[in-house]
Amino acid sequence: MDEANGTGDGSAPIESLACLRCSKPARLQCPKCLELKLPRTNASFCSQECFKASWADHKALHKVQPAAEGAGAGALVAGGAGKGAGGAAEDEVARYLQQGWLYVLRKGQTRAGKMPPFDWTGPLRPFPVAPRCPVPAHIPRPDWADTIKSPEQIARMRRTCRVAREVLDVAAAMIRPGVTTDEIDKAVHDATIKAGGYPSPLNYYFFPKSCCTSVNEVVCHGIPDCRRLEDGDIVNVDVTVYLDGCHGDLNETFFVGKVSEAVVHLVRTTMECLDKAIAMVKPGVRFREVGEVISRHAAQAGLSVVRTYCGHGIGELFHCAPNIPHYSKNKAVGLMKAGQIFTIEPMINAGGWKDRMWPDGWTAVTADGSPSAQFEHTMLVTETGCEVLTARLPSSPKVFPWLS
Repeated sequence: MDEANGTGDGSAPIESLACLRCSKPARLQCPKCLELKLPRTNASFCSQECFKASWADHKALHKVQPAAEGAGAGALVAGGAGKGAGGAAEDEVARYLQQGWLYVLRKGQTRAGKMPPFDWTGPLRPFPVAPRCPVPAHIPRPDWADTIKSPEQIARMRRTCRVAREVLDVAAAMIRPGVTTDEIDKAVHDATIKAGGYPSPLNYYFFPKSCCTSVNEVVCHGIPDCRRLEDGDIVNVDVTVYLDGCHGDLNETFFVGKVSEAVVHLVRTTMECLDKAIAMVKPGVRFREVGEVISRHAAQAGLSVVRTYCGHGIGELFHCAPNIPHYSKNKAVGLMKAGQIFTIEPMINAGGWKDRMWPDGWTAVTADGSPSAQFEHTMLVTETGCEVLTARLPSSPKVFPWLS
């Protein structure tokens, strides 16, 4: 990337341009765009990180834009203003294209210098759209404005997720017949406080406890209570810690005493579903593909995938963009980009995929009463793959026989 100073060929001054990716003030220009003398409005980025994350879509402009600028008004009748728009409209479209205005595609994720093919329902046609307006760097942003974490945010997330893992390990070490889920919650609460953190679930939309404990047919969000765990149960413990201004989220499903082979099959397959999803995480992968991988593996094992709940972005907010469904043929939008942090947390049922809600408004259970298991990790997308921030530690309890 080239440092941009001043203007060139009538372009706007760099201080008036916004990063194509995050809308922060731009200070760098794509060198290929400068070489091709493309408008600076579509070549501006605030940092190398934003440029790299946008490269998959941005590089298409190096092929499309010269053709659009050199096509002339006659070519724009079919691909620009529309048939019968008139010479004035054609000239106007050509002028805006030369200034860097482009057609919007894929819900704003991509732009192009040519009108896309479509079965238009009336005479109206889209015209080129201006580049984003810049937002000063000092103005706080909502979660959807930029899903890429800064190096400082990533460092804080690593610390928080490490603590969350250590807290879950405390819970894992005490799972046995006779223990109540309230006792597990108390241990999670105390370990979180001791580490200087806040248990994120506590009072989140009035949730009354510091972690979720989901037993047997409970899919997720079970409320810890005075029931004692019994031999043959399974229990999922879902821990989230808020520390250093951010959240770290993970969960695992544990065996209580001696369980059936069918239950072992369910829990092991659920962990495998998460592992296979993590293995595919890297820049450029579509979020919707996560559900395809998970559903395929679950179906091959004779199990089903819950559709009501999904993985999510996480950081300074507990839940934010992107949303990551775990089932096949979902409609999730977007590509994974380096610097994003999110969870993947498949819930897999031994029976059908449908769930119901208990009267407490939190406890989701399988509609047919079959057992359900879940595993969750928080992960960071890197340049070449991903880093699991909540990964098991050498000190983590050895509770899953197949891992040893």
